[in-house]
Amino acid sequence: MATVDAHITGTVWTYEVKVGDQVGEGDTVAILESMKMEMPVEAEVGGVVAELLCAEGQAVSEGEPLVRLA
Repeated sequence: MATVDAHITGTVWTYEVKVGDQVGEGDTVAILESMKMEMPVEAEVGGVVAELLCAEGQAVSEGEPLVRLA
């Protein structure tokens, strides 16, 4: 299984996907907020969303997995 990881330290603003959604390479799966800026997080590979690993509003570190893809 692949994961989509946070590329910056910030807060999970919102998810653009839900469990069961099909995503393609480059699709936005989440929006992170950092320093009052909203930054999209894109899937590096395609797959089906198996699990959302963080809650909206949760603080995350750079490299932390956000979404697990099957």
